[in-house]
Amino acid sequence: MADQAPTVRCPSCSGPSLFAPTNRFRPFCSERCRRIDLGAWANEEFRVPAQTPPADETFGDPRTQQD
Repeated sequence: MADQAPTVRCPSCSGPSLFAPTNRFRPFCSERCRRIDLGAWANEEFRVPAQTPPADETFGDPRTQQD
């Protein structure tokens, strides 16, 4: 049984997904779930949380800002 591929949870639907080279959509369970995830990335639905800078702080390239 050690040569059997593990089953993981699909990141899109939370269903079981075979994590093996034979599953060409891994870690997703299907092409549909893979495309749903890709669409979420394309729509910028996945974001890294960041603090909002103060309103008086300048934006842009730090090399062009004065110290």
